[in-house]
Amino acid sequence: MNILIVEDEARAARRLQKLIPQALKGRDIQVTHIETLGAAITLMDRRRFDLLFLDLNLNGKNGFDLLREIVSYPFHTIIVSAYAEKALEAFEYGVLDFVPKPVLAERLEKAIQRFLNQDRNDNEVKYLSLRKGGNIELLPTAKIKYIHAAGHYSEIFLENHHCKLHDKSLERLLMLLPAQFERIHKSYIVNIDYVKEFHAASGSRYSVELSNGETLPVGRSRYKTIKEKLALG
Repeated sequence: MNILIVEDEARAARRLQKLIPQALKGRDIQVTHIETLGAAITLMDRRRFDLLFLDLNLNGKNGFDLLREIVSYPFHTIIVSAYAEKALEAFEYGVLDFVPKPVLAERLEKAIQRFLNQDRNDNEVKYLSLRKGGNIELLPTAKIKYIHAAGHYSEIFLENHHCKLHDKSLERLLMLLPAQFERIHKSYIVNIDYVKEFHAASGSRYSVELSNGETLPVGRSRYKTIKEKLALG
């Protein structure tokens, strides 16, 4: 497992470098520490990471300008910051967790376990960040109809019929998305706010119909749970 720490405060970085291996005891991990975001982004474009620990205040720069770019990458991000009042805003941009400074071992381990167990985020993510042509585009989650798996990437279908490609996999996006998003198939996540009807056909074939008439398949192992949750018949 490759882990990146982006932190310009030496003491805080050393503490993370000590506590992270303790929380991941027995796992094969490599922890890299970078002090500046520019150097971190250069490295992230060359190497694949699984998890990022990010301070919101790097050399006086606006943390949320940085955050919008960071969360568009395929890995998950855990914020480590003294600005606890910024936690709700950070979650809106799709971070996995927010660990306040000074960092407590128990709280850090809880954040790491959320990542390992693929636990869903209980907070309201309002945007997904998307990298496009060197720029960052914010996609409001309320306008996403469904998401389709495309290998290690995900195709995001919006209510305006546009399709966007995201660097995160379906599994990693589901960990961030708000409660109205449901996994209905190995290849699909749907926003239940756009679902109109549930259909069952012969041969144990199931699907959901969206408000615009599109239909998406529902996996056999998921149809009972989906039908009950949607309260559709």
